Amino acid sequence: MLRAGRVVAFPTETVYGLGGDATSDAAVARIFAAKGRPRFNPLIVHVADLVAAEAIGEFGPRARDLARRFWPGPLTLVLRRRATSGISLLACAGLDTVAIRVPSHPVAQALLCETGRPLAAPSANRSGHVSPTEAAHVATELGKRVDLILDGGRCVVGLESTVLDLSSATPGLLRPGGATLEEIARSLGWFAVVETDPAAPRSPGQLASHYAPRLPLRKDAVAARPGEALLAFGARTPPGFAEVLNLSETGDLAEAAANLFAMLRRLDRAEFTGIAVMPIPEHGLGRAINDRLRRAAAPQD
Repeated sequence: MLRAGRVVAFPTETVYGLGGDATSDAAVARIFAAKGRPRFNPLIVHVADLVAAEAIGEFGPRARDLARRFWPGPLTLVLRRRATSGISLLACAGLDTVAIRVPSHPVAQALLCETGRPLAAPSANRSGHVSPTEAAHVATELGKRVDLILDGGRCVVGLESTVLDLSSATPGLLRPGGATLEEIARSLGWFAVVETDPAAPRSPGQLASHYAPRLPLRKDAVAARPGEALLAFGARTPPGFAEVLNLSETGDLAEAAANLFAMLRRLDRAEFTGIAVMPIPEHGLGRAINDRLRRAAAPQD
């Protein structure tokens, strides 16, 4: 189906992706149409290994070292696109860069090896909505907009990949994610946090409003408001909420990340007035969780 230009949802360790042949303009256009995604928002290209990645992007020593340390895994590298890459310009939103990742999920790896070509694969949900971490989430979100869903179980990381821009002399963090800043800093020594125009993103996940449930979301909640549901974190939860789901009773950020999107979906019900979220520490995977929550709480167009 992928070789024929159709779109297939498949699991990665981060979230489920909506995959299409990254070398086919028609297949990439189907991804954008299925998601209702603005075409100025570039896609991540998934490949099986570093060898395949080097045929697409221009790797320097720094990028190669990071790839060897973090791949396969939840790190995306934004690099200068090779003129001979064959990647659809639509997948790159017309930029001279390409975002590349090698996923670790065995189903994703098997699919990439069997297909024998790079797959553009944003999260398999409607643009701006909560990302899917189970096959059932994809079916609910996209229905017949996707040709096939490969069910590989629940995603173990539960947050999208970290996106690191290495296309210029100064490395830039474009999106925090499954690879923590602390881990990357130990490899790079230093890097910059790049602020970009939401209307002209250089990677996925940079729109001001993103990952949003239907209900309004309130961050850093310490007390209940009438009718609210609560996403709790830690052993102590404030009373008075209509329903409580705990991201991690032990305060484990990896567990919280894995639960975030699934629990947001479970609380996104009309019987509640909104979803409140307790404070999340701003370190390790907490930075990525807070990034998703800030964008989920932002005003929607």
